[in-house]
Amino acid sequence: MCGITGWASFHRDARTQAPVIGAMTDTLTPRGPDARGIWLGERAALGHRRLAVIDLAGGAQPMTDRPDRPDRPTLVLSYSGEVYNHHALRAELRRRGHHFRTRSDTEVVLRAYAEWGEDVAGHLEGMFAFAVWDERAQRLLLVRDRLGVKPLFWAAVDGGLAFASEPKALFAHPEVRPRVDADGLREAYSLLFNTGPTVWSGVREVEPGGLLVLDRDGIRERRYWQLEADTHDDDRDTAVERVRELVGSAARSQLEADVPVCSLLSGGIDSTVLTALLADELRLREGPDARIRSHAVDYSDQAEQFTGDVLRTGHDTPYATEAGAFIGTDHSTVVLDPHALLDPEHRKAVVVARDSPIGVGDMDTSLYLLFGEIRKHSTVALSGEAADEVFGGYPWFHDPKALAADTFPWLLVNGDDAAMPLNAELDLRIGEFRNDTYRSALAAVPHRDGESPVEHRQREMQHLSLTRWLRQLLHRKDRLSMAQGLEVRVPYCDHRLVEYAFATPWAHKSFDGREKSLLRAAGAGLAPHSVLHRPKNHYPATHHPDYNRGLQELARDALSSEQVRALADESRLKPALDTPPDQLVWGHRLRLERVVDLALWLDHHRPELAL
Repeated sequence: MCGITGWASFHRDARTQAPVIGAMTDTLTPRGPDARGIWLGERAALGHRRLAVIDLAGGAQPMTDRPDRPDRPTLVLSYSGEVYNHHALRAELRRRGHHFRTRSDTEVVLRAYAEWGEDVAGHLEGMFAFAVWDERAQRLLLVRDRLGVKPLFWAAVDGGLAFASEPKALFAHPEVRPRVDADGLREAYSLLFNTGPTVWSGVREVEPGGLLVLDRDGIRERRYWQLEADTHDDDRDTAVERVRELVGSAARSQLEADVPVCSLLSGGIDSTVLTALLADELRLREGPDARIRSHAVDYSDQAEQFTGDVLRTGHDTPYATEAGAFIGTDHSTVVLDPHALLDPEHRKAVVVARDSPIGVGDMDTSLYLLFGEIRKHSTVALSGEAADEVFGGYPWFHDPKALAADTFPWLLVNGDDAAMPLNAELDLRIGEFRNDTYRSALAAVPHRDGESPVEHRQREMQHLSLTRWLRQLLHRKDRLSMAQGLEVRVPYCDHRLVEYAFATPWAHKSFDGREKSLLRAAGAGLAPHSVLHRPKNHYPATHHPDYNRGLQELARDALSSEQVRALADESRLKPALDTPPDQLVWGHRLRLERVVDLALWLDHHRPELAL
């Protein structure tokens, strides 16, 4: 896992711009603490920060196809991520006449481009974002993985475009400014998670499953992958077995690394089934005494202060401990002091990592601190993220009100109570924007002829969850882990598993009358009964009144800024500010979290507001 950046321009010589590519690359140092590299050509410049995971000695980047003549390459690659089928691809490319000088998956991607050109993306399995400058064709190719696990942003510059793993690197280019207009605020605060436009004016994402080509004819984008409503003829028992095979295959392929690997074990079904499969594979490879390290997070007050809310029904730690013992992991719990979540430096670090004012407050700060503790022992962690989207785990898949609602289902969770109220004078028309975007989102859902109304609606819900809700979770996990130099892998995002589950009839996914029926059945014997059958629980949050009290104080401080008040409606925040700390509900608390993050974002990024 790494950070990539650079640009291509047909109007100016990049060889004179070493300080610029150096500055862009240096903004990504947390993503790649192990090495720095830049390459300069007449029409392109590429930068790279490396987090060494595979072939520690041989995977330096940017990588060229002519190591004997690095000043005269025909291909240059800057790559971030992991390609899990690189061994099979290496063998195929050797049969086609290619020679390799390293064990790295980076070189496999480079040689695969040499063989297949822009069709390379369809041959890769994994999480990745990369740029290839083709000197012969005078062409830049940007590629992003199918689910959007790895980020990739771009912005137009004179005669071409600049690209980066994070917007902050783009802003180190003299032609890209951190500018925010009404469209950007609408994108951010509507909570619709569009992919393409961002909060930053002129900065866009390469679509998940998409690629972008720049040459002398201009810029063109296309999708090389998207969800389809494929036919599905497997009966329920076959589907359960196939899911277990696919999850197991993804877990095994993602265990490879030349650095320490661990698992994130929350005590829920997703992470427990995954950890069990990883532990079994590790014992096969290293012997019966091998144990995978697993980590959970908790708060020092949680056992005494926990109270259920709309997202959480129970305390995770006892389940995580039981799961670790059942599987036989080297398990530990990172216990955080709720007061540490109020630390301005921690909160600022999170906002800097996100490059966005939108987050989930203490849950972001705690995840950042958790990743920092894990990084002391491991370089790679595997996560159960995406199982809810793949297998129908969220309440909105099962709630008649959500299924009947004419809007994005996550907007019904606390409704506008969880959104930071924006100043009405901005006239962003968020309601109208949400309605229009919802219509467009539904129009993009693939369907099969003859679907029942239930099947039709559930396919819509799953498509919305996989193509929108999941993307902001993946962004969160990538930014906060990479800010600590930790690579997090997500086996449930394996595109073969996603394709299979999306095609599977809803009756199979809910056959036991509950969420994630297929995964529960596939995980039989891999997890304790108590874990397999516990209700869905979201990422933990602190419930300590001192945290709520401190958050209210931070929000009052934030609102002392004239710039914050110009964006936030202070009067509509008053109920959350005046509520006794021990009575502050989750939705109102999230409002306060977002106004605090807004102030930090404005202070650090200093965006040019064009409203």
